[in-house]
Amino acid sequence: MIVSFHPIFEADKNIICAGREPSAADLAAIKAAQAVILSQGCCRSLYEAARTNCPNVFPNFDAKYKYPGKIGQIKLFRKINISHPATKIFPDIASFQTQYDRAPNPLPWQYPIIFKLDWGGEGDTVYLVNSTEELQKKLKQTAEFEKSGQTGFLLQEYVPSNNKTLRVVVIGQHLITYWRIQQNSDDFHASLSKGAVIESKAQPELQQKAVAVVKQICQKTGINLAGFDVIFSSEIDDPEPMLLEINYFFGRKGLGGSEAYYKILQEEIRTWLAEI
Repeated sequence: MIVSFHPIFEADKNIICAGREPSAADLAAIKAAQAVILSQGCCRSLYEAARTNCPNVFPNFDAKYKYPGKIGQIKLFRKINISHPATKIFPDIASFQTQYDRAPNPLPWQYPIIFKLDWGGEGDTVYLVNSTEELQKKLKQTAEFEKSGQTGFLLQEYVPSNNKTLRVVVIGQHLITYWRIQQNSDDFHASLSKGAVIESKAQPELQQKAVAVVKQICQKTGINLAGFDVIFSSEIDDPEPMLLEINYFFGRKGLGGSEAYYKILQEEIRTWLAEI
């Protein structure tokens, strides 16, 4: 029996679990299933119930929950030896102050640097910091966030990239790549929500490099539904890809819209089911 918690994938048994915790009936269905299909937005409790009680679960979100947030992803990149911008991790403001405010330790890079809160998406909590004064303002804002329980941030070396990043979307065994190019020179964000434009065909040799690295990550982690953000230094003639982030929620504009995305997703789920 196949059980689907995804509203667009029809299976032997379909269950809607949005906005609630899984029930005893949900758990019984999972235990009876040979495979369980989940939506991108499934809650952690539902994923863990499925992963614990069914041998086959799609998508594989093990890495998402084992390495949460931007800090968790850096730890994952380090563990599996994936190239990424040089990064310093701080679980809270106190850890930063211990290392830098109470000792004569300068930051490891010259300005500008990247300041990222551990949470948030679409570039909303990612900032380009150009001076010590700007950094102090971000630290002060972060201290206010900590009061509400939102903790953790990281500092990264700024890698010039001509204001563009490559998005590599993995849907099962299907991979789609496209550049996101920010045409506003005053905005370093290269996300579509910040005004970047899509370009699919440019620099295919770099796209191939990125695909090879993403495939390596997927083989090591089991990830089979995510959007990977990859950057290339514009200061190197033949740059290697560096991972920025893994997005378990990702926009669909670069995939041709939601209808195109769901068509690919359903095909890949059927392929996955056939293989098991």
